[in-house]
Amino acid sequence: MRRMSITTIALVLLAAALSSQGTAPFTMALAGDSIITRRLSIYSEPAHTKLFDLIRAADASFTNLEMLFHDYEPYPMNESGGTWMRAEPSLLKDLVWAGFDLVARANNHAGDYGVEGMRITTKHVAEAGLVQAGVGESLGEAREAAFLDTPKGRIALISVASTFPDHSRAGRARNGVHARPGLNPLRFTTTNVVTRQRFDELRAIQQELTGRAPSGGDTLTFMRQRFVVGERAEVRTEPRKEDVEEIAAVVRNASRMADYTLVTVHAHESGGNRSVPAQFLVTFARAMIDAGADLFAGHGPHVVRGIEMYKGKPILYSLGDFIFQNETLQRMPADSYDDAGMGPEAGVADFNDKRFNNDKSGFPADREIWEGIVAVPKWEDRKLSELAIYPVSLGFGKPRTERGRPLLADAATGRKILDDVAKRSAPFGTTVTVREGVGYVDLGRTSSY
Repeated sequence: MRRMSITTIALVLLAAALSSQGTAPFTMALAGDSIITRRLSIYSEPAHTKLFDLIRAADASFTNLEMLFHDYEPYPMNESGGTWMRAEPSLLKDLVWAGFDLVARANNHAGDYGVEGMRITTKHVAEAGLVQAGVGESLGEAREAAFLDTPKGRIALISVASTFPDHSRAGRARNGVHARPGLNPLRFTTTNVVTRQRFDELRAIQQELTGRAPSGGDTLTFMRQRFVVGERAEVRTEPRKEDVEEIAAVVRNASRMADYTLVTVHAHESGGNRSVPAQFLVTFARAMIDAGADLFAGHGPHVVRGIEMYKGKPILYSLGDFIFQNETLQRMPADSYDDAGMGPEAGVADFNDKRFNNDKSGFPADREIWEGIVAVPKWEDRKLSELAIYPVSLGFGKPRTERGRPLLADAATGRKILDDVAKRSAPFGTTVTVREGVGYVDLGRTSSY
């Protein structure tokens, strides 16, 4: 038998490697909101190192980057996303150390320091080597997908926000007017359904306040809210059709340019209970899967939500918090102190003490704020073969200097978190079983609404 040359052998090995790229198992690690103001890489306890080993072991890892990075060059806007977020640009190195490759930028803090703050953050994130999506110099740029190339496949990321101050929303150029830089928005409409009795009461109140008789019919706009008559009280929400169609078009294109397509949304809105997604989010998530997304991940409400298997594709309605260090910002603008009625002598700690009533109310007193999950989907031959859920604790009840840093949850906390995920997934027809402290989604049960 004739010997193969070294060149021939090399070509055969190369061909084998290329042919296996599409069939080798592929994993992602998906984490929720990351509000980082302190280093991660300095700790070494097992619950810490094992968590980040898990994230680094994935072929691609994602988190929502709910932080701006600058040196106070930009001005704060007169309205923030709740807190004017800012951290040292050097902390991006810790996110890279943690193993993250992909970050979402469309969230309610993207515009806290205006367009300049957004641009400076984009520069620092890019220099750190992270792939980012969700903001841009125009609506088209904010909507577009970003891509990560790995040895095992290419990932497309589309980042969207439904919760944001309106000044943060990106716009289009028209008639010689420049496009507005900002984030990728998902707008929605809200309709309040009330009984006939309540409707007539609202109409009477409106007439008393304005001195004008409201128009007839079963629809009323009162205090900028739309009300209609129905048999029982409820709130109905629908995503704006044009936003869904434009984002779906991006997903359809991206899914033909990548092996795996991830759509992610930052949404605080709920369906009456913060652990239940608003109906417009369910509609939007399913539309993204229909457009070609391989998975959908939500974040924003600061609690975990349920999981839906829709047409065989996972929809994670909220991953909860991953890093929550909003109490250790270095500086805050005057607006924060003015809103709290505090004088010039007050500092960040004083503000937090007043805001949270010395940890007796608000975020510090709310256990679920300090819980989250890392979801690890696995594909084999481009088909989803496993979806594992790892519970994460951020240190509820610990001092301000300690809480907010993620650790793999202990047995009792982990069981509680996974029980929450299972209960909140059941209405979507999803079963989550727990084995050795890890949740596993039953992939055989899928909805097709």
